[in-house]
Amino acid sequence: MAPPMSADAFLDALRSEGVTVVEVGDWREHNRNHKGPWGPVHGVMIHHTATRGTAYTVRICRDGRPGLPGPLCHGVIAKDGTVHLVGHGRANHAGAGDDDVLRAVIAEKALPPDDEANTDGNRHFYGFECENLGDGEDPWPDAQLEAVEKVAAAVCRHHGWTERSVIGHREWQPGKVDPRGFTMAWLRGRVRDRLK
Repeated sequence: MAPPMSADAFLDALRSEGVTVVEVGDWREHNRNHKGPWGPVHGVMIHHTATRGTAYTVRICRDGRPGLPGPLCHGVIAKDGTVHLVGHGRANHAGAGDDDVLRAVIAEKALPPDDEANTDGNRHFYGFECENLGDGEDPWPDAQLEAVEKVAAAVCRHHGWTERSVIGHREWQPGKVDPRGFTMAWLRGRVRDRLK
């Protein structure tokens, strides 16, 4: 069980890991905290946006879309590896997911199948949206994949978590497919190596 990082600590953790960060507007105060608690935090969730174009993607993730107010994550990882911070606090990214998965993340054990949607993930996970169409064909440039690895490692390093605290949206909520284009086992391996 961990309290969320402050905005300053979050920024420092990312920069210390070598992440190139862009601060977007009032990201430090932009959140959905009025809709429910933020924390305790237990992990990092990775998504793809199903969008094209960094400016458009950042705007959607900051402001939201009809029926889903922003922020839709904490940071947007662009194709060039730049991380655009759009929110801090509760964000509309994880939705309801499987309590068995949450228990496995907390225990840092292998994840069970996600076959329920009974637990508020927005409370418990940092969320990063990656600019990608998610069609299995849109490329994942090396700079972007390295940034995904770095942001996940930065959060894990700060909290003293292992790579087992990094999950994909598809591992949390039944019916989700993101991120599509790499495996979470591959990403967790990269994070594990970085944390050594």
